[in-house]
Amino acid sequence: MKAVGYRQSLPIDDPAALEDVTLDTPAPGPRDLLVKVQAVAVNPVDTKIRLSAAPEQGGIKILGWDAVGVVEAVGDAVTLFRPGDAVWYAGDVSRQGCNAEYQCVDERIVGRKPENLSAADAAAMPLTTVTAWELLFDRLGVLPGRGQGKTLLVIGAGGGVGSVLVQLARQLTGLTVIGTASRDATRDWVLSLGAHKVIDHTRPLTEGLAQVGIEEVDYVASLTHTDAHVDEIVAALRPQGRLGLIDDPMALDVRKFKRKSISLHWEFMYTRSLFQTDDQIRQHRILMKAADLVEQGVVRSTATEHYGAINAENLRRAHALMESHQARGKVVLEGF
Repeated sequence: MKAVGYRQSLPIDDPAALEDVTLDTPAPGPRDLLVKVQAVAVNPVDTKIRLSAAPEQGGIKILGWDAVGVVEAVGDAVTLFRPGDAVWYAGDVSRQGCNAEYQCVDERIVGRKPENLSAADAAAMPLTTVTAWELLFDRLGVLPGRGQGKTLLVIGAGGGVGSVLVQLARQLTGLTVIGTASRDATRDWVLSLGAHKVIDHTRPLTEGLAQVGIEEVDYVASLTHTDAHVDEIVAALRPQGRLGLIDDPMALDVRKFKRKSISLHWEFMYTRSLFQTDDQIRQHRILMKAADLVEQGVVRSTATEHYGAINAENLRRAHALMESHQARGKVVLEGF
């Protein structure tokens, strides 16, 4: 099968950072689906792993954790899907990724593809949808249909996760949603997704909140540069507020949260698959529910850039964009 991978961790401007390769088609395990991949999306996690995780000597690492495809074959213990089903999923970061013609993935972290989206538009959604859903409902503890009178601040609302989180919070809860963005195009994008207000995260967060008439917030979803914003996050949160984050701050002094009894919640959507938790099938259920919401018009695709076929050249371009921190929504690729 065709695939795109790397043999050593290199800067993205090196042609060997990602290469076109040919590999054997994998065989599904008992709970696995063998999926023929149609489209993929690129996420910051791809670039982080490329730069930090070298393959074993002589091996090739395949990246990619956002895919849409058709089930080609199933393991002997599979009960949720059958060959011919169109599916979407984010996969398991401990296994080979989806930048390949075929991929094996555990059925418990797979959902059905929304019928009203193209393969490319659907590929933009799984990882960010599961992350946003878990962050909002599982980590921050917001209840669907609740939250009236309370406020959520989303730092980095124009990125992949933020673009879904804003929609989920606006459509499925009563929260007032405040997003942050620093460019006009990103500001307009966040407002179009349903944010009530947008403030500039290059300025102090409390200053921006005051300008839109908000003194304190109940929840903060910090999706980028948490360490740079931590003092303003503490100042902006109400006593006993909740902070959820997904990024990797180099240092975080949690003592700053004590005086206000602020609780800290980390979201990493691969936790369930990495540790084979008893509840990993929740990600199947999240993706199934998300497919319903997309078909009902409640949530829309966050694909903004189509970079063409799935090959090394186009994936290097997409990685470069991720590393520039200028992405809005999601970058997708389609076909081999």
